[in-house]
Amino acid sequence: MAQRPRDEEATSDKLLLGLLSSVLGMVRTKDPDLSMRQLAVLLTAHTAETRQTVRGLAAALDVSKPAITRALDRLTEHALVRRVIDPGDRRSVLVDVTKSGHALARSLGRASV
Repeated sequence: MAQRPRDEEATSDKLLLGLLSSVLGMVRTKDPDLSMRQLAVLLTAHTAETRQTVRGLAAALDVSKPAITRALDRLTEHALVRRVIDPGDRRSVLVDVTKSGHALARSLGRASV
């Protein structure tokens, strides 16, 4: 098995330490315990330039729409996101990240620095 170059290992270790810092920051707060999928949905919606649909989130994360719906149910319970009917297509639901959701996402970014 070939060894990875040292700079790749150092970069990987740095990213893992940043992830560990973020996870520890979440564990040590009173913020809700989110699954990796719920966190991925929240962060994807938070970082998107436009409001996301359930279909768009499912495609972006390569998971089923029912899986996104379950994650959104949990995020909604914690007031991190809310669902809004798309005025342009009433069959579609848009996901809005709440102020609390944006604050949680930003706090994760600060914890990993």
